[in-house]
Amino acid sequence: MKRSLETIEYQKNTEALAKFAKALGHPTRIAILKHLKNQSCCFTGDLVDVFPLAQSTVSQHLKELKNVGLIQGELESPKIKYCINHDNWKIAKALFQDFF
Repeated sequence: MKRSLETIEYQKNTEALAKFAKALGHPTRIAILKHLKNQSCCFTGDLVDVFPLAQSTVSQHLKELKNVGLIQGELESPKIKYCINHDNWKIAKALFQDFF
C-alpha cells in the first residue's frame, strides 16, 4: 500500500470541532462545564470543594478547557475566576449539531 507524504488540509470548522472534542474527552472536564454552566463564575478552590480531586488536577482540566476557549479565566488576585465563554460555547454547540 502506497502512503502519501502530503499533508491533509482540513477545513477550519473540522479542526475546531476536533479541538473541542478532545477537550471534552475526559469526564471531569464535562462535569466542570456542567457545573460552570449553572454558575455565573467560580474560583478554582470552589471546584476543588465540588470535585474530589487535587487542586493541581482541577487546574490542569481548567487549563485544557481554557486553551480551547470553552471557558475563560479572569485574574482576581490572588485567584482566577472561571466562567463559560459563551461565544465559543455557541460555536462548539453549532459544530457538534452540524456534525451529528
